[in-house]
Amino acid sequence: MNRILTRWLPRLLAGLILLVAVLAGAVYALTDHPKPEQAAELACPAQTPTLKAGQRVRVMNWNVQYLAGRGYVFFYDTLAGDGPDTRPSPQSIARTLDEVTQAIREEHPDLVLLQEVDRHSRRTDYADQLALIQAKLGGAYPCSAATYYHRASFVPHPKIMGRVGLSLVTLSRFRMDSATRYQLPRICGDPVTVAFNFKRAVLGVTLPVQGGEPLSAFNTHMDAFAQGCPTMQNQVAYVSDLLGRTPAPWVIGGDFNLLGTRAAYDRLRDRERAYFNPDTELAPLTARYGSFPSPAQIDSGDPAFITHYPNDPAVGRADRTIDYYFYSAGLTHAAERVRQDSPKISDHYALLTTLTLP
Repeated sequence: MNRILTRWLPRLLAGLILLVAVLAGAVYALTDHPKPEQAAELACPAQTPTLKAGQRVRVMNWNVQYLAGRGYVFFYDTLAGDGPDTRPSPQSIARTLDEVTQAIREEHPDLVLLQEVDRHSRRTDYADQLALIQAKLGGAYPCSAATYYHRASFVPHPKIMGRVGLSLVTLSRFRMDSATRYQLPRICGDPVTVAFNFKRAVLGVTLPVQGGEPLSAFNTHMDAFAQGCPTMQNQVAYVSDLLGRTPAPWVIGGDFNLLGTRAAYDRLRDRERAYFNPDTELAPLTARYGSFPSPAQIDSGDPAFITHYPNDPAVGRADRTIDYYFYSAGLTHAAERVRQDSPKISDHYALLTTLTLP
């Protein structure tokens, strides 16, 4: 018996090592591996007009929920992860595409920061939603930048089981010179889960300004459900450092997935508080920079500053602010508003602001 074990044990170990190597190689081949900083996708015709010093720039910031629309409770929309829906219908996507692009036309922003834009995902029939949005807008936004923050050829989650391609997208009426993807710190977990999970990012673009300093515009969608792990603190620290080393003027907009103040936490019902910490990780940004909605606006309890209407039917109302703008010192901003469509178009409302360039 000992002789048999001596003969076969090395072979078993070699087989196990080979199996692990094959599985690791498969995981690597199926998933995305962005660099800490890398060029993002950018398309901008040479004849696109350039911003000018002193010009007003209207900005829209919106998580469009991959054009899924309303009436769904997706599996990730509930605390237990047991929402019944896995994908929107083609009819819902078509209707929401019309509603999103109609809202953009009505607001007529110069710069549009979009989160959750699907590109080649199984759940949205492998369509390029960036191309669909631009086609519906009829060439009004000649410049676009995009980067993936969840991409895999196949995700073996029982509610996904297919290709995923989720992107940040920035559209502009004015010339953009560069686009950069910045990798945010990743959520905790075992190596396989982390490999298939979101790789959250910041998409930064630079717009030249005739007679003035370039305008940097950042777009982000940070992690959620990260209690018990310092992911949110790390991501806020990264964003703070990025903004701190970016010359003014700059603006950042996005879905930060964080409450702005302790009062906002206290207003939530007990079951909704489970998503957040009592003392918000966003505090370093709100203390350092001007923002919309501001801490004072959030603390007022005015529903005009609520930005999120959860799909979870147990919530049943718009109840929290988790989407924001932050501004560099000295950048004038006015006409700030949350566009609260009824019925809702996405589970997030669009935010509008108007900047005046130095």
